[in-house]
Amino acid sequence: MTVAVILLATTLVIVVALLAAAGAGKLARLDGATYPTALTRAATAFAAVITLATAVTAALGAFLT
Repeated sequence: MTVAVILLATTLVIVVALLAAAGAGKLARLDGATYPTALTRAATAFAAVITLATAVTAALGAFLT
């Protein structure tokens, strides 16, 4: 049961990160950025979401333990 919850949560975080990255890349292209710049902004957004999820998980882990 616990493994399934962890896998589902991980999948949800990755899907949200991918959606945020796609949105950031699309907005960058609509703003007139080149493809490499848009890809860089998308990668930055993806990394930011993953980092935020890691920080929240660490904080909740410390709080609940």
